[in-house]
This record gives sequence, C-alpha cells and structure tokens, in this order.
Amino acid sequence: MAADPRTRFNVGSRTSQLALAQTETVINSLKQVHPEYEFTVVRTDTKGDKILDVALSKIGDKGLFTQELETSLLSGDTDFAVHSLKDIPTRLPEGLTIGAICERHVPQDCVVLHAKHAGSSLASLPAGSVVGSSSLRRISQLRRAFPQLQFKDVRGNVNTRLAKLDRGDYDAIVLAVAGLERLNFSDRIGQVLDSSVCMHAVGQGALAVECRADDAELLTLLSRIHHQPTAWACEAERGFLRSLEGGCQVPVGVSTEVVGATVTPRGTVLNLEGSKVAQGEHPRAG
Repeated sequence: MAADPRTRFNVGSRTSQLALAQTETVINSLKQVHPEYEFTVVRTDTKGDKILDVALSKIGDKGLFTQELETSLLSGDTDFAVHSLKDIPTRLPEGLTIGAICERHVPQDCVVLHAKHAGSSLASLPAGSVVGSSSLRRISQLRRAFPQLQFKDVRGNVNTRLAKLDRGDYDAIVLAVAGLERLNFSDRIGQVLDSSVCMHAVGQGALAVECRADDAELLTLLSRIHHQPTAWACEAERGFLRSLEGGCQVPVGVSTEVVGATVTPRGTVLNLEGSKVAQGEHPRAG
C-alpha cells in the first residue's frame, strides 16, 4: 500500500522582512496547488545577516546567505528553503538541488533618492553626490557611467538602508526593483536603471526553492510552481558566472532575453574601477 502523501513541511528562511515576504510568496503559490497543506517557517540568520560592518566583497561569497539554510536541509530540520536566486552559489552542496525557480519579477536595479533630490536621476545629481550600494557590480558599472559621483558601501536589510538614506548618510542608494516592490516600497523608486547603464545580477528578481535531491515527493510538488522560461534565462546566467568563477567579489552583470525557446544572455565583466570592461552575448536554445 502506498504511503499517504506528506501534508506538512518545514520551510527554511532568512529572518529579514524581505526574505520572509519572499518565503510567504512561495508558500502561497504552493497553497494554491494544495490548500490543505501546512507550512511552518523556520527562521535562520546567515553569516551575511550577522556581519554588517564589513563590505560583502571582503567577507567571501561562498554561501554567504545560504550556508546555514543548507545545513538545516541536510540535517532534515527543514524540507525546503526559499532564496533569492542571486544569493545561491553556482555550485550546490552534494545532496541538494534547486527544486523550482519561480517566475521572475523585474530584474533591474533602481535608484532611491533622498527627499532633497526628488525628481532627479543619477545623471542630474550634483557632482560629488554620495551613492550607496553593497554591490561591486553596481558600483563598477555606475562609476563608469557617472564618474562625477562618489560611491560608498551600504549594508543592512532594505529598511535599514532606506533609513540610512533618509537620515542623510547618502544622496541616493541603489537597490533591486524586485525587493522594493515585494515590500510595497514601489513609491520609493526614483529611477529604474536600463541595462545599457547597469546590467543586473545573475538570477536577480527570481526566487528559488532548494531541497534535498533525493526527495522525489517534494520535487513533484515543487514542479507545480516552476517557471521554465525563467529557469532557462537564469540557468544561462548562472552558467556564465560559473565559467568566470565569479561571485560578489567580481563585478559581473547580465541581461537575458527569452523569445520562445531561444535564450540570449548578454554579459559584462569590469575591473573594480569600472575603467575596463568586456561584454558579449551568446544566443542558445533553452
């Protein structure tokens, strides 16, 4: 006799407001498939959440926001974990897999301006204005496009970064559109950055569900929320990053177009100063 299907699942999540909102998004999608299933969120602080006084590029990028969640998966304490795909290293621990990649939100970056610069853009900010970002990718590209501006590291969750901006530590900060919109901060977006100015991070805007590779029952459930066009695009981007052995310590940006089953990833690699850049694209079948 076949065993009854599991109906209760423990879900790993980081503790930030954004991470919890993203986890709820995935859970709600699964509940649309199986309203009777129960999901318990298990909150975990990762190394990247705990170290807030050092630039991300100086900490090291191997599982900075995922390792503790993966340890919980491997021990069996949780059944699956929800991540921003951009945080997942391109090589997973043995025994784990990405069970689903959800439909991508807007992948671009955006500018949030201090109130005194309302209606401005990066191009119109006064020379010497201070722009905050924790990403070498963003800083290198924007330093190349706007050499008249100063760029300064900013750490913390979205609410913390907005608070630092509002108290005057920065003239503007750069964040992901997806994160702001998921937290209902769309009204704070002052400028969306075109890929010609700033290509986004690998996997940005997509949520990924990580689980044990041998959990066939769960993988079948997760397949119901998997979005194949998003997966094609993100797999192409992750392959590009993997080939470069890149991470948050290397300024790498991408922009990917999916038309039917044809995926066209475009990539850029810069030096830290933004003075040297290499770009290219490679159409491929999904």
